[in-house]
Amino acid sequence: MPYDPVLVQPMRDELSRIGVEELTTPEAVDAFMEAPGTKLLVVNSVCGCAAGQARPGVALALRHATKPDRVGTVFAGQDLEATERARSYFADYPPSSPSFALLSGKDVVHFVPRHAIEGTPAEAVGLELVNAFD
Repeated sequence: MPYDPVLVQPMRDELSRIGVEELTTPEAVDAFMEAPGTKLLVVNSVCGCAAGQARPGVALALRHATKPDRVGTVFAGQDLEATERARSYFADYPPSSPSFALLSGKDVVHFVPRHAIEGTPAEAVGLELVNAFD
């Protein structure tokens, strides 16, 4: 059963406010993935590490001069089908939320799972993404 949309909305807004595209359906995920260029796909969640490290880390990384052509997000626990479809594009990695997949076309070039986010300062999470962008 998905999380209450009212509960999740502020967590969605943190990313959409900085220009991250919400991918709420499998079709939206497919369209995002079909686009050429580099992409960052954020698997968002309600957990504390998403609030304290993942979303702030993304916000910091997106201030960098070098960044992906597109940035999108699915919300685990809310956009169930979209999250499942997104994870199908990086099926070699165990499901993890929050997590980040940096892709060139449809190829994963860098993946950051929850265990690398949890307990890591937001600045370090952002720096890991910046280093991957470069």
